[in-house]
Amino acid sequence: MQSKRALFLALIAFLSAAFFSFSTTARGQAALLMEEPYGFFGALNPTGHTAIYFARICSDTPVKVRRCGPGELGSVISRYQGIAGYDWVAMPLVPYLYSVENTADVPDHVNRETVLRLREHYREEHLGVLGADVFAGNLVRGGWTQLVGVSYERRIYVFRFNTTEEQDEALITRLNASDNRSDFDLLYSNCADFARGILNVYFPRTFRRTIFPDAGMTTPRQITFKLDRYAKKHPEIGLDVFMVPQIPGYRRPSRRNKSVAASLATTAYAVPLAIVNPYLAGGIFVDYLVRGRYPLVPKHTTILGPDRLFPLTSPEEVGQNADNAEIQPRPPASTDLPSASAPEIPESKQIVSPNE
Repeated sequence: MQSKRALFLALIAFLSAAFFSFSTTARGQAALLMEEPYGFFGALNPTGHTAIYFARICSDTPVKVRRCGPGELGSVISRYQGIAGYDWVAMPLVPYLYSVENTADVPDHVNRETVLRLREHYREEHLGVLGADVFAGNLVRGGWTQLVGVSYERRIYVFRFNTTEEQDEALITRLNASDNRSDFDLLYSNCADFARGILNVYFPRTFRRTIFPDAGMTTPRQITFKLDRYAKKHPEIGLDVFMVPQIPGYRRPSRRNKSVAASLATTAYAVPLAIVNPYLAGGIFVDYLVRGRYPLVPKHTTILGPDRLFPLTSPEEVGQNADNAEIQPRPPASTDLPSASAPEIPESKQIVSPNE
């Protein structure tokens, strides 16, 4: 009798362990990245940029995706303008954030020369598929420099949610089967519209274009607000919010993302718009007060950094916006070499980084 009971308990324990193991390995995650505006174009259009990170989808090339292998940290996918005619590009997470392949090589502080060297070195090593003459970018139009070293340009808010294996596989198939030819339009086919389409793969018929408060445009702040609102009604998606700080030295701190209504109501556009059409200006201002402010970011947000990406990349480590979460201390850089703050990389051409 006791032997049968012991056998039964052992069977239950085995099945429980197998179920837990399957659930852990089958669970995936993605994250909507709300990236702050910066620079000249960011002042004119302070809506910012949006991209989506996938822990289980990796880039085979910048324009082809696959299932990640062991030890890989996933990729960031978004719609861009000026990338050799491609509509979307997929980049590995660490190069996307820091222009390097190893987090140990991320500098604590950068200057213009360092950022340009890091980017040019990565382009020469890994972005050849985009062509030798791919556009780098300028003050008003983006280029390949948008793909690497984003954290040197701006702060990023990360809205992480759970995914299933079937959802990720469906997206891989969809992306690889697409023509992937540029259809970028700032008003109606921008980066946030691309994110809206991707999110509808995971949450069908949830993210629609709206007239107010963004005049028919899809903006990063709007699409993030909709994801946050959806998560409150569906807590099973496990929404967590993180922040990736801007690495100091290259640019002034990036600005807060705004809706279209907020951009027109709170910037230099407001005065001339009020003079030309006070009724329109008044309507926009009311729209901004009623719907355009989108309270999104929690008061206490978990901070990510080069040595603390695991809450984003590893489902087992995800927390619920711990009040005391900070970037883990990084080992001090060696003082023996003058270039210790950044890896030794060949000199590059002077490249003007785009703004968004």
